[in-house]
Amino acid sequence: MKKYILIIGAILMFTSACNDDLLDTQPESSIPESIAYSTPEKILAQTNNLYKQLQNQSFYGGRFIVFNEQRADQFGQNDGNAATGSAVWNQNVASTNDFVNNIWSVGYTAINASNILISKMNETTVISNDLAKNYIAEAKFIRAFCYFSLIQTYAKPYNQDKNALGLPLRLTPITSSGHNNLARSSVEMVYTQILKDLDEAETDLPVSYTTPLLNTSRAKKCTAIALKTRVYLAQNNFVKVIEESKKIVSETAPFQYVEGNLTQKLEANFVTIFGGSYTGSEAIFSIPFANSTTETPASQYALAYNYFKQPIIFLAASGIASNPALNTAADARANLIGTNAANQKVLKKFSITTAPFSDYVPVIRYAEVLLNYAEAAANVDDLTTSTSLLKAVRNRSDPNYVFPANEIATKEALIATIQKERDIELLGEGFRLMDLQRKVQTLPAKQGSIGTAPLVLPTSSNYIWPIPSGEIAVNMLMQPNS
Repeated sequence: MKKYILIIGAILMFTSACNDDLLDTQPESSIPESIAYSTPEKILAQTNNLYKQLQNQSFYGGRFIVFNEQRADQFGQNDGNAATGSAVWNQNVASTNDFVNNIWSVGYTAINASNILISKMNETTVISNDLAKNYIAEAKFIRAFCYFSLIQTYAKPYNQDKNALGLPLRLTPITSSGHNNLARSSVEMVYTQILKDLDEAETDLPVSYTTPLLNTSRAKKCTAIALKTRVYLAQNNFVKVIEESKKIVSETAPFQYVEGNLTQKLEANFVTIFGGSYTGSEAIFSIPFANSTTETPASQYALAYNYFKQPIIFLAASGIASNPALNTAADARANLIGTNAANQKVLKKFSITTAPFSDYVPVIRYAEVLLNYAEAAANVDDLTTSTSLLKAVRNRSDPNYVFPANEIATKEALIATIQKERDIELLGEGFRLMDLQRKVQTLPAKQGSIGTAPLVLPTSSNYIWPIPSGEIAVNMLMQPNS
C-alpha cells in the first residue's frame, strides 16, 4: 500500500511588493509520499510545513501562550466557560481535557514532521547537500523548540527534579501504525537532546536569509543560539547562558549582533515591535500570519481576542500591571496597557481585534536574550555587566529612568529587579509561568471575575499538566505523572 503524508503547500513568494514575501500557505492536501520530496519546490513546501505546525492556533499561533499566562499570576479570568480555559486558570485541568490533549498532539505532530524531513534530507539527491543540511538544521530547531515547550508543560522543572519522568523521545519518523509504545525518558535526557539539536542546528543554519520576513520567520544561526540561552536559563546553567549570549550580544552598549546583512538589536521604540512592523531588528523569531481567515486563529484562540477584544483574561490589579513603569507616560510600554468598559486593565500588545487576527506572535525577541544574559551574569557575580544589560532594556522604553541604588546594589536585589523587568517587558508573551517554574516557585493564588484560583505548590500534582489521556490510551509504556 502506498504511504501518504500530509503536506502544506507553503511556497515562499520572493517578490518586491509589500509583504509579498510572506509564507503563502495553500490548502492542506494528502499526496503520495513517493512524490512529496520529488522536487526542490515540494521539499521547500515540506520545510515550510514545519513552521506551519508552530502556527497552529492551539500552539504558538495562540492558545498555548494564553494558557501559560492563565496558569501564572498576572491575569484574572473573566469568562467561566470551559472553552475559554476557565479550568486552566483555576488550575484544575484533567488528563481528558481537550487543551491538554491538543497541545501534546500538535507538538508531537511537529516533532514527527521534523523527523520525517530529517530522514528524507539524509537520502535526497534532488537538492544540494548544503541546502539539505540547511533544511535538516531547521527541522532540528523545530524539534528542539517543540520538545522544550512540551517538557515545561508536562514534566517537573529541571531544577526541581532532573531525574523525573520527562517525555517519550521520538527521534525517528513514524509513517505507519504500530509504533505508539515508547517509554518516557528522564527530564535530563530530554534537555540533553534539545541542546544537541540546537548545537547541530546552529552549525548548519544560515546566518541570514534574503528578506527581513524570512529572517524573522525561519530559523537562522542566532535563532538557535537565542533559544539556547532560554534553555540553559531553565537549567540554571548560568555559565552556558553567558557563553551563548556572548555569541550574539556585543561586549558594550549599544548591545547588538551584526553579521553580514543581519542586525539584531533592540528596536528604538518599544511600541514599534507590536505596531505592524513585525520584522524589525528585535524580532529574532516570530510566527507570521497573512491577512487571511484560512490561516489565522479563530476568535477564542487569538491573542488579541483573549487579551484585548473580549477580553477573556484581564490584567490583575495586584500584578505587574500595578508597577509604575506601566502607569507612566514616561515609559513607552505603558502605551500598550488600556482600560476597558469594566474598568479592567487590558493588554494591547496584540491589537488586531477582528478576523483575520493577523498579529505576528513574537517567540524570541532580542530583549529576552539581554535579560537572560543579565540574569546569568548576576548569578555569577558580574553585577556590572548585568546592570548594563538591564539598563539597556529599561532605558529603551524610558530613557531617563534611573534604577534606585537599593534595587541593583547586591546580587539578590539585582536578580529580583531583573525578574521584575522580565515581567514588565515580556508581559503576555508566555514567559511568566516558565519563570515561576524554572525557579521552582509557588504559583500564587489569584482573583478574577469568576472567583479565586488557589495557589499551587511545587509539590502539588497540578503544578504541571497531566499526561494526556489520549497518549496513555495508545502508548502502553506511558506512565502518568507521579
